[in-house]
Amino acid sequence: MNVLLEDPEFLAVHKPPGVVVIPARDEDPAASLHHTLQRARGERLWVVHRIDRETSGVVLFARTAAAHQRLNDLFATRAVEKRYVAFAAGEALPDATTVTLALHAARKGKMRPALAGEADAVDAVTGIETVARWQIGGACVSRVVASPRTGRQHQIRVHLRALGAPIVGDALYGKGID
Repeated sequence: MNVLLEDPEFLAVHKPPGVVVIPARDEDPAASLHHTLQRARGERLWVVHRIDRETSGVVLFARTAAAHQRLNDLFATRAVEKRYVAFAAGEALPDATTVTLALHAARKGKMRPALAGEADAVDAVTGIETVARWQIGGACVSRVVASPRTGRQHQIRVHLRALGAPIVGDALYGKGID
């Protein structure tokens, strides 16, 4: 467990791929980053946000209930800027684009693009910047920086797939180069 920044109100922690922030249904809670961190530090922590199991990155944990509320408010008002780096394979992506594509829950915990006017659809907006491109095995592979402006489950993964360039190695939404 790698604490990147420690403050009286929060911890910024590196989450490795393959680890859940909070336990998924029917999983051992002790395997989650939240539980492991609380046990190792001997203090109560509040989860501020989550990232997918397969994703590595920085996750914030509040150290007090008041800090949890303040940090949640920052996320809710979109005052927090998030950036994710990914490799996408398939269609050549533009240098920069904004994907505005509502999402809808699908089977088995997945998300899918919503149909026009579909009930229970949630707005989702992601800025995509292509920073490098390669031709590998007849496919274009792009290194992208994705900046979600909303925080929906699997948002970046679904948006890149909708552009015809799913994340390399993505077992749920991917295809092509692994």
